Amino acid sequence: MRKIIIALAPVQSGKAIDYAMLSEDIVDAIKCGASICHLHSRNINGQLSKDCTDMMACFERVLQEENVIIQASTGGISDMTIVERCQPLNYEIVESCSLNAGSTNLGEAVYVNSFQDIRYVSQMAYEKEIYPEIEVFDIGMIQALEKISEELPFKTPKLYNLVFGHPGGMQATIENLIAFRSFVPKDSLWGVTHYGRTNWDFLTAAIILGATDVRIGFEDSDYLNENMVATKNAELVKKLSDIIFSIGYTVATVTEARQLLKMNTSR
Repeated sequence: MRKIIIALAPVQSGKAIDYAMLSEDIVDAIKCGASICHLHSRNINGQLSKDCTDMMACFERVLQEENVIIQASTGGISDMTIVERCQPLNYEIVESCSLNAGSTNLGEAVYVNSFQDIRYVSQMAYEKEIYPEIEVFDIGMIQALEKISEELPFKTPKLYNLVFGHPGGMQATIENLIAFRSFVPKDSLWGVTHYGRTNWDFLTAAIILGATDVRIGFEDSDYLNENMVATKNAELVKKLSDIIFSIGYTVATVTEARQLLKMNTSR
């Protein structure tokens, strides 16, 4: 039976954060099926920050109660350097990180990830034995990353996260999904993020078409359905878990997620 990894991205960009409440929400979401937790380093006002203290304290509180794969973001639109963006990778509890595979327009903003930036994150992740989830916003980014992976060592299998829905990027249509998926190398895994989601049709289709990893959470959308929003991230994870089981698959446990990604399973 196919096992689907649920990745949780629980914090809406720019919104003030109560880290104590956030850690409780993450714990509840893990109990509902999330096996990866993805966070950006933000201060309590929700602004991106090179100071990782609050984020890591939140992760530590979560790990006291539940086992989960800690995934630190190295992205987000800010004036930080790539070295500053990679500060979270210096913490031992971080097992995975985002690796943005190119530059793109996100609405009116330009999200800059140069080849030099990509190489820096790739090298640092490999040296620290951190598993990179490769964020791609268009098809060309896959080819760019594959080219860079000929120069630098990478953990395998690679995991490509196909990102849909951002203004200026690939939109969440089945036609785009099929085209995008067809460029993922056969020896790699792929998953999806649907930014601005108001229903579950696209994520369900992605699972049926072969996605190994599906991201959910307030960073991308808080919609439970077209007429209702969730009050906790755990509600979104529970709904996604129900969808996965309803189509005959199962939700990967944290240990199973590490096995699928060939990570260290002893944690």
